[in-house]
Amino acid sequence: MTELFHLGLRRAFRADHALVGGDWGRENQRHSHDYVWEIRLEGRVLDRHGFLVDLVTLEAAVRVVLARYRNAFLNDVEPFQGLNPSLERFARQLGLDLKRILNAPEIQLESVLWENQDAWASWSSS
Repeated sequence: MTELFHLGLRRAFRADHALVGGDWGRENQRHSHDYVWEIRLEGRVLDRHGFLVDLVTLEAAVRVVLARYRNAFLNDVEPFQGLNPSLERFARQLGLDLKRILNAPEIQLESVLWENQDAWASWSSS
């Protein structure tokens, strides 16, 4: 039997953006979203303490990632300059940033970003 362990965390934050490259009406103007970022980790092995990832370590890494985007205008933040800061791209960038900080290649990561109660996008590492 193959075991899989999962660990998740959610954090709410606000950021602004304006969609570019198409005619999306009011979405082309600067506006805010109250995002919810849901992080899902998966792995086969626990560390010597019985953790997939220490939750305190995960929470600290998430704080570092969100410090870059919280209350920011995404269009002005480096990964989005010149690009449409879509929900999909933002979910990917959050996941990439967290994956780099955690530096745990054996852990699979899924980054789920909720724009509101109904709309979300996700990205996962392989």
